[in-house]
Amino acid sequence: MVGTVGGRLSTIDLRRGAPVGFLIGALAASLIFGMVQLANDPVLFFQTLMKSLGLGSVYALIALGFVLIFKATQTVNFAQGALAATGALFLAFLVQKRSVFSEGQSVVERDGHIPFTNISNPLDSLGGPQWVHWSLSVIVALAFAAVVGLVVERLAIRPMIGEPLFSVAVITLGLEIMFRVFNNDAVEIELRPIGVPWEISGFKVGGALINWSFVAAMVAAAVAFISVYFFYRSRLGIAMRAVAFDQEAAMAQGINVGRVFAIAWAAGAVLAAVGGIFATQPPVEQTISVDQGTANIAFRALPAVILGGLDSVTGALLGGLIVGVAEIYAGQYAAGHTSWLGAGYPLIVPYVVMIIGLLVRPYGLFGTPEIERV
Repeated sequence: MVGTVGGRLSTIDLRRGAPVGFLIGALAASLIFGMVQLANDPVLFFQTLMKSLGLGSVYALIALGFVLIFKATQTVNFAQGALAATGALFLAFLVQKRSVFSEGQSVVERDGHIPFTNISNPLDSLGGPQWVHWSLSVIVALAFAAVVGLVVERLAIRPMIGEPLFSVAVITLGLEIMFRVFNNDAVEIELRPIGVPWEISGFKVGGALINWSFVAAMVAAAVAFISVYFFYRSRLGIAMRAVAFDQEAAMAQGINVGRVFAIAWAAGAVLAAVGGIFATQPPVEQTISVDQGTANIAFRALPAVILGGLDSVTGALLGGLIVGVAEIYAGQYAAGHTSWLGAGYPLIVPYVVMIIGLLVRPYGLFGTPEIERV
């Protein structure tokens, strides 16, 4: 009996130290590998590093949206990918451009009005440089995403307060299918360019070509995580953390749980839209357009969410970066072995990393052991 209890305690102690050991081991292996590759080809190594950080930032943005909604509602939002595509598609509607195929070539032309309406885009009448118009369009698109999140929460999520979490998760899965079908019908076989000012251009640093989209994604992720950091220290943020800890106790203290749910879903939808916008750009895609595969960014980011922990903001950031670095470096330095790895092996790498992480820490590197998951 004593031996059994001692074995269980040692297992608990081992798992408590597992995140640190896992990170130290991964960091040590990465440093050794990095030093070797850096010595062989510094330019290629730095270019790959920036590309991996750009992809990791996109994953971190999507993961942060998952975490905010889960912390507030204890629900895994399976509609995150569809919300990402919806926000990016609305931005494409605002810039009023589309790619049509004429004689085998893709030609970008203007619609002249917002799709599905006869209303001209009022932003077109504003003067100034193109990046100003695009920035204003992004703000409007993110506001639209927030409204979508609020509507979804009010109509589909709030009535389910106190109901089984499995039922709520299934509702989000249904929302995913609904939004995805709508987005696919809107895109059809066309490409919907989002009109980013930097397009696919970049700049060189010591011979390494760095896309502006890499830098933009990293800046967006930094702004998002810094904003969440300060938000959680505000009065409303403290209320959200209280709801995440114990909904019934929070309600007993007079906290408006419905309001917390609404803010979490609005913020999650905005982060999904930002991730969706960057999901159309390098290093995720090269088209800079919304297509029927844009919503898949959530499934690609899922390993980052699980690896970091569904209820951890820190885990969302580090999980996204770890998965992004693993995917890009594996794609770059193992490309000579596609004969037996297969052409799509880089997309498998994040799930391999996730599985290894879960074997070490079943609830994520920074997740809370007591939470229940669907």
